[in-house]
Amino acid sequence: MKVNVDLPKNGYEIVIENGAIQKVGTWLSQLWKAQKVAVITDNHVGSLYASQVVKILESKGFTVVSYEFLEGEASKNLTTVQKVYEFLAKNGMTRSDGILALGGGVVGDLAGFVASTYMRGIHFVQVPTSLTAQVDSSIGGKTGVNTLYAKNMVGTFAQPDGVLIDPEVLRTLGQRELIEGMGEVIKYGLIEDPALWEELEGMDGSIESIYDHAESLIAHSCQVKRKMVVEDELDQGIRLYLNFGHTLGHAIEATAGYGQVMHGEAVAIGMVQVTKVAEAKGLVQAGLTQAIRQMCQKFSLPVEFHSWDKQELYQALTLDKKARGNQLNLVLVPEIGTCQIHPVPLEEMRDFLN
Repeated sequence: MKVNVDLPKNGYEIVIENGAIQKVGTWLSQLWKAQKVAVITDNHVGSLYASQVVKILESKGFTVVSYEFLEGEASKNLTTVQKVYEFLAKNGMTRSDGILALGGGVVGDLAGFVASTYMRGIHFVQVPTSLTAQVDSSIGGKTGVNTLYAKNMVGTFAQPDGVLIDPEVLRTLGQRELIEGMGEVIKYGLIEDPALWEELEGMDGSIESIYDHAESLIAHSCQVKRKMVVEDELDQGIRLYLNFGHTLGHAIEATAGYGQVMHGEAVAIGMVQVTKVAEAKGLVQAGLTQAIRQMCQKFSLPVEFHSWDKQELYQALTLDKKARGNQLNLVLVPEIGTCQIHPVPLEEMRDFLN
């Protein structure tokens, strides 16, 4: 299956196909002429796929170098970025060369940020290997790294030249790493796609059911993401809907210590908490909190954060990128398949931490 992200400038195609990683050389040769390619990955994904991808690319005439950094959210910072810059410079990477991001969301966000800033920008592609990256972070051109203060505080908008998604690689993920991606999938059903929500309702929540439905779940999610990116590339309007659950989710990730609570887990907790308070305020449909909670629990996602510190979380919220002055644009789902922006004074956000 192919999904076209038909932007006015820098449009590209998402390819979703079982076994696609075996065809990465043919795919890339259709996008780029023969050139030097830096494969950026982490040590875990690298041990599984890097040598294979390098050989395939070399067989198509590309000159390939690869760089691995330590896996995990804790590596997604400017220190790692500096090391990658040095690697690219030492290997003679120029503006006519490109980067292939091979990995999950951390790899894709960091490699995309490097590509968008090295020599003021070189081209790159995404080959996401985690469910979270396949349904969300590899699409739409958001790149970035974390600071001590907030997640993704330093970043750019830079669209890739293409995204290659192979659902079969999900079978090499650990159970927790696979399940956390379902937080983003559930979000897509809630904000825009009732048919996806119905498909999730029909699943039994097992790992095998995720494998069996992977191609469909990814396709549904990519279609929603594509629509919102095309309508609002720079995150000024409808694209903010994609942040449902993320306002609190990012605060949870930051206060827990990066990597302690995985992104999709934090999103699940955030969706439940925000909806619970919004339901109490009469802002969303009665019973919606329970529906979201049950769906998350079916897929073994957490719905509570056990290190809840209201003051720490509030401080993290003040650094949220959706904040405008003393107001924060909170995303709410009034009912399944609909979404809205609810401006909230920052001080009132304390209510959503109760």
